[in-house]
Amino acid sequence: MKIIVVIQARMGSTRLPGKILMPLGEHDNLYYVTARSKSIPEVDEVIVATSRLAQDDVVEKWCDEHQIICYRGSEEDVLERYIEAAKPYQPDYVIRVTADCPFLDVEMAQDMIRLIHKEDVDIVDLGADLPRGLAVEAISYAALKYIDQHGQESRHREHVTYYAYEYKGQFKRAVYHPPVSRLYPQLRITLDTEEDYALISAVANHFKDPHISSAAVLQYLLEHPELVQINAHVEQKPVL
Repeated sequence: MKIIVVIQARMGSTRLPGKILMPLGEHDNLYYVTARSKSIPEVDEVIVATSRLAQDDVVEKWCDEHQIICYRGSEEDVLERYIEAAKPYQPDYVIRVTADCPFLDVEMAQDMIRLIHKEDVDIVDLGADLPRGLAVEAISYAALKYIDQHGQESRHREHVTYYAYEYKGQFKRAVYHPPVSRLYPQLRITLDTEEDYALISAVANHFKDPHISSAAVLQYLLEHPELVQINAHVEQKPVL
C-alpha cells in the first residue's frame, strides 16, 4: 500500500499572513509540520502543495532548501491542487495535513494507517472531538478523484474532503476513536491568529523539540491554563 502526505501550504492568510514560515523555537512552523509528517510510519512521500502565486515562491525555495517535494497549483481550488500533487505517485491513500498545525498528532496518524490496512475504506472518520490542530485526515486517492468529479461547489473545492462529509453515504467509511488522552476539544493548537502564534511559540520554546508528542503538548497546556486563555476566545472561520 502506498501512502503519501500532502500538506496544503500558502503564504496568503487573511488573519495572519505568512504564518506558515513564522519562527517557531529554533526552526519555523513549516519545519515542524514537515518533520512530523515525515516521521509518520509507512509514509512514502511528503509533499508540500502550494499555489502558483508569486508570494509562494518563498515556499518553493524553502522546500528546495529542506529537500521537501513541492507542488505548485491553483490557489483557490485546493482540491485540484491535491489531486495534481498526488498524481505522479498514484497513492492508495493520502494523508491530508494543513500547514497551520505544527503539533499534528503522529501517533494518531499511525493509528489511522493501521485502520486502513485492516479495512477497505474510502475515508476515516474521527469518533470524537479533538483539540483543533492535532487531527489529520486519511482518504483514498480514488475517493479524492471521485470528489473532484462530483464536488463542484466552492466549498468542495476549497475544503478538500468536505464533500465526503456532506454526502457521507457515497463513501465507505471507518471510524477511528482517539485515545482518551486526546479528548480536550476546548484546546486550540492551530496557527491562524497572533494569539494562536503566542500560544504555539510558548509550547515550542518550552519543549525545543519538533518531535515532542502531541500528548505531552496537551498535558503541558492543561497544567498551564494561563496559556490556554491566550487564544481561548478565537473562533474558527466558518465553511462558506
